[in-house]
Amino acid sequence: MAAVRRRGDSQWQVEVRKKGYPAQRRTFISRADAERWGKETEIAIERGLFFDRTASERTTLLELIERYRLEVVPTMRGKHVKPALNQLQVSLGQYALASITGEMIAKHRDARLKTVAASTVKKEINLLSSLIDLAGKEWGIPLAANPCKMVKRPPEPKGRDRRLEAGEEALLLKACEESGHELTGIVRVALETGARLGELLDLQWKHVDLSNQTARLLDTKNGEDRTIPLSSAAVSALKSLPVRHISGRVFHNWAASDSFNKTWSRAVKRAGIENLKFHDLRHEAVSRLFEKGLNPMEAASVSGHKTLAMLKRYTHLRAEDLAKKLG
Repeated sequence: MAAVRRRGDSQWQVEVRKKGYPAQRRTFISRADAERWGKETEIAIERGLFFDRTASERTTLLELIERYRLEVVPTMRGKHVKPALNQLQVSLGQYALASITGEMIAKHRDARLKTVAASTVKKEINLLSSLIDLAGKEWGIPLAANPCKMVKRPPEPKGRDRRLEAGEEALLLKACEESGHELTGIVRVALETGARLGELLDLQWKHVDLSNQTARLLDTKNGEDRTIPLSSAAVSALKSLPVRHISGRVFHNWAASDSFNKTWSRAVKRAGIENLKFHDLRHEAVSRLFEKGLNPMEAASVSGHKTLAMLKRYTHLRAEDLAKKLG
């Protein structure tokens, strides 16, 4: 039975005890509310439907975000995590976890879509969902249901399928030469290996074995190291680079992708090529791997894709080339 007792001059505390369950206590302003909660809790326990909301009602999303920043973020690689947490803090941080509903998350989604890309909003909602799941599974702050599961993610635009057109590679390399051997080198290596920009900027000479034609990429986007084969063209590109820099990095001219992208944009503009991003070279390289005859497993071991579905997104074979094979 629920026990109701006065607490102070203006509060009523109700306590529900049942064997096999921790005692449940709540404080209310009116006795009627206390008795109602006590009866509802007793019925829920008897029917096996009771869910303790105390922790989730006392913990704000901001408190969870702060703990997540401290314990989880340092172990993550994604650059979107910190900005996404900042946005979630501004939008929903002041609310208790138990009070956050699917409707509130949907409003956040719709408001953000007015200023940022769908992919950004999708990452924010997915991050919130992961945070709520973590709080329930490991931090002792569970919800009966994750409200993010009820919110539709915004559809993302169709992925890019840009490949180099006839003559564009020559124009691009010529424009790169005007910026120096290092830009030409990184473009040539990217076209031969399909490595991401970040992987190439982090590549160090001590992890390059020109005699065995391999390079070791560390702590890649998917969280794993991988050794990639270097074609003769990639080896030639690496050998053409200037004397090794004291930092040990192969492509040391750029500290990060931001500074590289400025150099890249200028080179593409000089080449007179439109709508070409450096990441498109990864699409081009992966497609060329298949055109050279590599099977999906071989291509994935070079590109680092964990699933064939992701590998397919980066593979754009030309219909005219396939027609020649068909005869």
